[in-house]
Amino acid sequence: MKIQTYGAEVLGKKADPVAEVTPELLSTLKEMVPMLSQYHGVGLAAPQVGISQRFFVMHPGDKLRYVINPEILESGSSMSEMEEGCLSIPGVHKKVRRPRRIKVSYTDETGARVEEDLKDFPARVFQHEYDHLEGTLFVDRLSPVSRRLVQRQLDQLAEGQEKKETEKKEETA
Repeated sequence: MKIQTYGAEVLGKKADPVAEVTPELLSTLKEMVPMLSQYHGVGLAAPQVGISQRFFVMHPGDKLRYVINPEILESGSSMSEMEEGCLSIPGVHKKVRRPRRIKVSYTDETGARVEEDLKDFPARVFQHEYDHLEGTLFVDRLSPVSRRLVQRQLDQLAEGQEKKETEKKEETA
């Protein structure tokens, strides 16, 4: 399992719903957890490891969550701005404005439907990972000025990703 970087096609697509919680899905979710520590992350979505399905793992400090087919049911009106980074966009960190509180629903690893009110950092992490399932990256939420400041880094990452994909195609040809 490898982290997909900026420019990978899977990161820009809306992910497909998970049909059912299977042993294979649980195995993939469990395999994603150590990657959080390895890469110093707090969340990892399926598209980031090349799987276009609606699930992610997150551990924002309060508890580890296995999140399958999530929904954001409500967003609070109070906003906060905080610096974000992303395992798929290494070296880029920028402030992103998001709701401080959200009400969410998702299926957990046991197959149970969970409803939860999240606030502050856990809410931010959930929203960031949920965005991945929608084909949205945190840099897509930046102001035009902030985006211009990191565009060169993004272009370099995209070029590197394109090169990797070309090499992979040549290996299989």
